[in-house]
Amino acid sequence: MNMAFSIFTGRKKVMNLVINDHSIRYIEVKQRNPIVIAAKGERLLPAGIISEGKIQDIETLSLILDECIADWGIKNREVRFLVPDSLVIIRKVSIPVDVKEDEIHGFLYLEFGSSIHLPFDEPVFDTVPLSLEKNKREILLVAAPEEYVLEYTNLLKGASLKPVAADISPLASYRLYHFLGLVEEKETLMTIQFDIGVVSMCIFEGTFPIFMRHIPVEIQSNWEVQLGRAKTEEMSFAGNANEFVFQFEDIYKEIDKLLEFYRYSLTHGKNSITKILVNGDHPRMTTIINEMSRRFEIQVATIETSLPEAAFGVSREYHLALGLGLKEG
Repeated sequence: MNMAFSIFTGRKKVMNLVINDHSIRYIEVKQRNPIVIAAKGERLLPAGIISEGKIQDIETLSLILDECIADWGIKNREVRFLVPDSLVIIRKVSIPVDVKEDEIHGFLYLEFGSSIHLPFDEPVFDTVPLSLEKNKREILLVAAPEEYVLEYTNLLKGASLKPVAADISPLASYRLYHFLGLVEEKETLMTIQFDIGVVSMCIFEGTFPIFMRHIPVEIQSNWEVQLGRAKTEEMSFAGNANEFVFQFEDIYKEIDKLLEFYRYSLTHGKNSITKILVNGDHPRMTTIINEMSRRFEIQVATIETSLPEAAFGVSREYHLALGLGLKEG
């Protein structure tokens, strides 16, 4: 690929674009400290154009993106984008200690499908060294299927944008969380991204995302784009509201399972999650946050109350794009 799948590097004066199953959003960050937003924009998508991160109707999506770029005046700009959560795999991998850092990518290519198994062929990936011991080197592997990442890069190129970097949503959330000084000493954080089409959970040890899991949301097709009271687009639920009760109940159970899995399987009782950071663009986020605070004994935190005054106009839906815009470099 011409574009590096590099999740830990960044460039200045780049558009920050977030596309999920139901929306396209962008932010341009004018300055970082304090945060000043130069521009932002949103377009909601009808159901079925993108499903679980995979583009289903490329022609309609291309037309909509062309309209967005014309409306926002960002033609020919460099852009960072997020690889959809449902496409991303994060895991720790142990490799022989004699593999040098500049040889890690080549070594992994040879091991995919034999000692290292991924749920897709032809990955695009990035690695971060974690620890080095006498007989093994531990690294963090972040991978996604190249064909789907290429679909997004080609979509952006076809719309007269210049994709320069791909990122993942847990890092975008964590970058904003860290930038705002919300990290507490010796915490182990779980980020949860509640979107209409998918709920993504990621566990951080220090600044590194070490495990990620996503849950597809089955009732997403019942959401429709409608004009709200302020003549702006909003998502309206056309199904039975009781469906939410069962849907959320299942999601909370999955969250609880991951908390237990981390404590007893990944760390053998030595560590546990100390804080949950909730983010997302689900229209019922207030209900979700209140229920999670009631249900879990762990602290449930959000970002918006800590944003500096200059960024108060940036609602929760834009937090991922803003975190993307805070990349260094």
